[in-house]
Amino acid sequence: MKVKKEQEVVQRQRWPRSLFSAPSIVLFLLCVLYFSAYVDRVNISTTASLMRHEFGISNAEMGLVFSAFSYPYVLFMVFGGWLADRFGARRVLIACVTVAAVATFATSMVTGLVGLFACRLLLGFGESVMFPSATRGMQAWIPQDRYGFVQGITHSFSRLGNAVTPPIVAALVILWGWRGSFAAMGVLTVLWVFFWAYYYRDDPRDHPKVLPEDLIDLPERAPAKARRVPWRRLAWRMAPVTFTYFCYGWSAWVYLNWLPSFFLDGHGFDLKKSAAFASGVFFAGVVGDTVGGLMSDAIKRRTGNVKLARLAVVWVGMLGSAACLTAMMFLDDVMIITMVLAAGFFFLELVIAPAWAVPMDIAPQYGGTASAMMNIGFALAGILSSVTFGLILDLTGSWYLPFLCSIGLLLAGTVTSLAMHPERQFIDEPSEPVKTATLRIVGEGDVG
Repeated sequence: MKVKKEQEVVQRQRWPRSLFSAPSIVLFLLCVLYFSAYVDRVNISTTASLMRHEFGISNAEMGLVFSAFSYPYVLFMVFGGWLADRFGARRVLIACVTVAAVATFATSMVTGLVGLFACRLLLGFGESVMFPSATRGMQAWIPQDRYGFVQGITHSFSRLGNAVTPPIVAALVILWGWRGSFAAMGVLTVLWVFFWAYYYRDDPRDHPKVLPEDLIDLPERAPAKARRVPWRRLAWRMAPVTFTYFCYGWSAWVYLNWLPSFFLDGHGFDLKKSAAFASGVFFAGVVGDTVGGLMSDAIKRRTGNVKLARLAVVWVGMLGSAACLTAMMFLDDVMIITMVLAAGFFFLELVIAPAWAVPMDIAPQYGGTASAMMNIGFALAGILSSVTFGLILDLTGSWYLPFLCSIGLLLAGTVTSLAMHPERQFIDEPSEPVKTATLRIVGEGDVG
């Protein structure tokens, strides 16, 4: 028995066993998805100033446009997670990414505020389903002790999308105008759909390239589609996680939506220079996402304490980010401000990997639904922070005062994270049985 456990530890340490194995390729496709999703999501922040001048809209109205993306998040997030649990990540992601591509391309044809708002609504509808479905998709392919790493690396690609979007969009604007930049990105998004449809399978056992050793470390789990979701109990269980993620999301949306304008309008930079400074800040988030996942998994392996593994990284991230934003309020030199903002974004992004691992820890049998419930907090933060930042900016003319809300909520999120309890797994009541689930054993484990 001791030899067997030692062999299992060695196997887990070697995951993924090859860069060209089927699980590695699936992980790569998910990384590309997260990258593409955030390019489509934040491209508008680089072109916002051009749009405001062309359509004659105020900062508050631009904040309303930013927030439009998040309304469908609130309305369809949980439904999208349930769809992934019920019908599988393959079909659901094909549909929702296609919607996002259409919305991005359609933005190139808008003629005013209403059309811009409508396209952002449609993009939010497509992307509201995306991350819960991707979480459900990765659960079937990823060993449980690599949840933090996988969430970290996929979200680091989303932040890489943040980082490269400003200079790429600026270059496309110079070549083809802001409309051409949206058309090009819409076409590129469609390409991912074809690769995903061709390669991914909801059950790794159905994939022709999967080897028996790829299945050894995967958790044995009954198919979630055979379960009736206990909505009320699960929502109550996820409530502290949702609010904590709301506190994280408030600051994240401030960075994603307003940072390019902070440099462009707040400090008088031109488009290329503001894009370069914003990109530098966003690159710090790429590192933060990856480091946060590695830290969380390392603590879990060393201590065996999943609560400490998740919460310790969340505390360091939120408190560190709050400290950096507080320091920024007293600075004048734009270079130092940029470095402090980058440090703040690095700390903030430490939070995201352990946060997304928590729904997988708490309710693996409802991974899509539970992660969607958590992400509602992020969506609500997108609505409220975008509009609030614009209103405070119009009323005061200060680019610094809106950050006070971020500081307060980061401190609040540190406190509420104590109630998340990822070490307590959600248990189905006897009245919520798996009706028709059948387990098939492959090697030492099975997946669902």
